[in-house]
Amino acid sequence: MPAAHARRFADKVAVITGGSRGIGAAVAARLAAEGAAVVVGYRGNREAAESVVSALTADGARAHAVRVDVAEPDQTEALMEQAVDRFGRIDVLASCAGVEHFGALEDIAPADFDRVFAVNARGQLFAAQHAAARMRPGGRIVLTSSVSAQRAVFHHTLYAASKAAVESMALNLSAELGARGIAVNAIAPGGTDTDMAADVASLYQHPRLRDTTPLPEWLAVHGALGRLAQPEEIAAGYAFLASDDAAYLTGRTLPLDGGFF
Repeated sequence: MPAAHARRFADKVAVITGGSRGIGAAVAARLAAEGAAVVVGYRGNREAAESVVSALTADGARAHAVRVDVAEPDQTEALMEQAVDRFGRIDVLASCAGVEHFGALEDIAPADFDRVFAVNARGQLFAAQHAAARMRPGGRIVLTSSVSAQRAVFHHTLYAASKAAVESMALNLSAELGARGIAVNAIAPGGTDTDMAADVASLYQHPRLRDTTPLPEWLAVHGALGRLAQPEEIAAGYAFLASDDAAYLTGRTLPLDGGFF
């Protein structure tokens, strides 16, 4: 980590939803390494969340895990309350919790819509609401979109729509919360080397290519950098948007997709 970034979040408190794995865990590690006290929100895998917290506290950070289903706004409010009770304030929200979905139009059921939007859209809206209610001027909210919100992917309509909603949230909340000195932005990751990607990365290929073109070869010709991102590379974007280095940036979605085309 560059020395200039070593303590950007000293004396600050960050809440990370979806913080027990993948990008969220990398964000928790990055913010903690730069001095933040972090609250790691997790839905089901307590062991993974506690492992993240143990690693951070072993390095001298202040960290705490809280179980939360962001599809339930009351639980999200309780998460923010616990963050304030434990560390005294909230300065940063990194809203990383999300669920994937691939499915043809004719196969999408109302229950699928409710599940995906409850986490990816409603969950992020109420995370922003309850975090902002406890933030002072200078607060930072970083939501999570996806490259899919701006690029057509076969059978990805439901997921992409939920992420496009997030980009609209960031844009519109920026005007409302800017009056209070709070910046709101979003990150749109591309393919990232996580356990979720291991399950679905090949589905980003057109169906006619999945059996004939190995994923690494496909990535090599559809991304300027020719590879999946590492979670730590995506976490660097969250750290930038959460920092004072991005003080004049709000309402925008930052694509971190390795030049996906």
